[in-house]
Amino acid sequence: MRIVKKINTSAAIAIDKNGNEVVVFGKGIGFPPVPYELTDLSKVERTFYNVDSKYLEILTSLPSEILMVSAEIVEVAEIEMKCRLNPNLPFTLADHLNFAISRFRSGLSIISPIQYDISHLYPKEYSMGKKALKILNEKVNIDLPETEAVSITMHFINAETDTGDLKEILKTTNIIKGITHLVEKFYRTEISQDSYDYNRFVMHLRYLIIKLQKQKYEETDRYNLILRTLAKDSPEAYMCAEKVIEYLRKTWGLQCNEEEKLYLMIHIKRTINLER
Repeated sequence: MRIVKKINTSAAIAIDKNGNEVVVFGKGIGFPPVPYELTDLSKVERTFYNVDSKYLEILTSLPSEILMVSAEIVEVAEIEMKCRLNPNLPFTLADHLNFAISRFRSGLSIISPIQYDISHLYPKEYSMGKKALKILNEKVNIDLPETEAVSITMHFINAETDTGDLKEILKTTNIIKGITHLVEKFYRTEISQDSYDYNRFVMHLRYLIIKLQKQKYEETDRYNLILRTLAKDSPEAYMCAEKVIEYLRKTWGLQCNEEEKLYLMIHIKRTINLER
């Protein structure tokens, strides 16, 4: 195996015996001057194929133990869920776990308003999300709250979508592009699509689209009071959410109820506030 580019002292890009590019992980692999021939393959602890180059940069800031446990979680998830997951998932999940651990150590906690929906719509993925927390605790002695299982579950859902039916992937991509353009036009701003915050926004949009496609439309007035309060406090976010809902209905035949409108408002407001 030929090591051709250093990422950090424990990670590098290599060319295997078949000429395929692979990201290799192991103690000291990135330390010698490159390029060089790695003859002792026992030093390689993990290999990652088909990695998008845009995710390589985050490796420089990720603790190796977090990436390792993330890779193990993905391996277990593929076995438990009996599916192939996006090859970039170990990196995006590690990035999320690293952020969640930092937030936890700072004493910050986030309550997820979609935990009930996630656990019932995606019981298999949610069960794996809870198992991921146990694996993390066993390996690095970090006991994150169970609410974090929701965020991990959404990573699994997105990773499944990314390896699914091409037609559905293209449809979801086009819907998200349309919503992004609509939000940018409404607020007369340009959203940085390379930012972590936008990726999180996209994650919630994907979840919403999957939910709308799976469920029959159900009207509810449970959120009337909250919606009225938020509409008064954030009229722009309310109007923008209304436009997104109209776009989903007219262009894609997807119906949103008040609960989904509420989530749209929250995530639109958060993304725009972070951009400004």
